[in-house]
Amino acid sequence: MQPQQCQPHSPPVKVAASILNSDLAELHSECNRMISAGSDFLHLDVMDGHFVPNLTFGHPVVQCLRPKLPGVLLEVHMMVSKPRQWVQPMASAGANQYTFHLEPFCQIGSTGGGSDSSSPVVGNVDTEACSECIRHIRENRMRVGLGISPDTPVHLVFPFVESVDQILVMTVHPGFGSFMSDMMPKVKSLRDRYATLDIEVDGGVTPDNVAQCASAGANVLVSGTALIKSPDPAAVVARLKSVYKS
Repeated sequence: MQPQQCQPHSPPVKVAASILNSDLAELHSECNRMISAGSDFLHLDVMDGHFVPNLTFGHPVVQCLRPKLPGVLLEVHMMVSKPRQWVQPMASAGANQYTFHLEPFCQIGSTGGGSDSSSPVVGNVDTEACSECIRHIRENRMRVGLGISPDTPVHLVFPFVESVDQILVMTVHPGFGSFMSDMMPKVKSLRDRYATLDIEVDGGVTPDNVAQCASAGANVLVSGTALIKSPDPAAVVARLKSVYKS
């Protein structure tokens, strides 16, 4: 079935290949394969084993890739407990965009009691610390992205939108899960308020659900398994973008 046709958004549509699920022994070749297939940039998931239980790669990998990928925008998605700590190492390694999460700057509790007692409640943002992290990224000459996980209310990022280049709405719990369509109201809320903002969605994005992302207003699509594991990644990129054509 052909994807639903949606009206194009003001910001350009971009597809980023998430390389975490690629053949890491052939990482340079895999990155080139994704760019040749039409990916607009590369998305590197950095996990510290604390913010999320998974552990992936860090700035030494970025440093190795940088000279082999001239002109390619490298976005590092920092799923880490101390985002400010890694700004300068990532900048020195050659990252172009530093996307960090709001949650390390929030007070996180639980609902307390009942079957949902383990569900997190996110609030009370340390606005100054988060703003200082944004300034530090700017000082290190990188673009700034700010992400929120599924349990984080979208209104908490509103005070920072004018200071960043992109807002990331996670459509999975970081490091886990499959596409969560109930995150689309967050995307729509952002798009209704900020017509020209780059809004990125990350987590289980495929040609089968991209119409939901487009309808809500996302214009930056991170695709991992659907793109990396495809025998024809160029066709996947084309299908992801085709839903935006009128």
